[in-house]
Amino acid sequence: MIDLTKVLNSDGKEIHAEEMIGFETFVSRLGEFPITSSTPVSLTIKNKGNQELQLSGMVTLHVLIPCSRCLEDVDTEFVIEFDKELDMKMDDGERQKALDEHSYIEGYNLDVDELVYGEILVNWPVKVLCKEDCKGICSVCGTNLNLSTCSCETTDLDPRMAKIRDIFSKFKEV
Repeated sequence: MIDLTKVLNSDGKEIHAEEMIGFETFVSRLGEFPITSSTPVSLTIKNKGNQELQLSGMVTLHVLIPCSRCLEDVDTEFVIEFDKELDMKMDDGERQKALDEHSYIEGYNLDVDELVYGEILVNWPVKVLCKEDCKGICSVCGTNLNLSTCSCETTDLDPRMAKIRDIFSKFKEV
């Protein structure tokens, strides 16, 4: 937590701070993902006057995310830069009414962990691949096709065509 009253006391005042994030795992509806490394969160907070603050900063994190095809862990780098304006005249209730997503401001304190959590969530990748040509896993036996092959039948036919497939398989036996 960073006490913002130090900056709010005088117009034009600027402080710089570095904070380590306080969580080792990113937890969301998608699951739990270990954070393998992170730099300190570098913050600059400037009083713009009239109880408005300029908040900017940067953090770099590495998170283990499963590959979307083969489920092997991929070390994914997040380089997060942010630049936000905070109106400190609003109280928590007014911020919610204004649909302002400042859940990282509690009174006159800045919760750095909440700020970084929100930024990770916004920057979360849609799809993570271990390599561009990842072959994925066999849908029948679960073998990682990047590491070995399997002898499962891979033709995925429309189930409505099963009868026709059965007819052709009977002719093959003759």
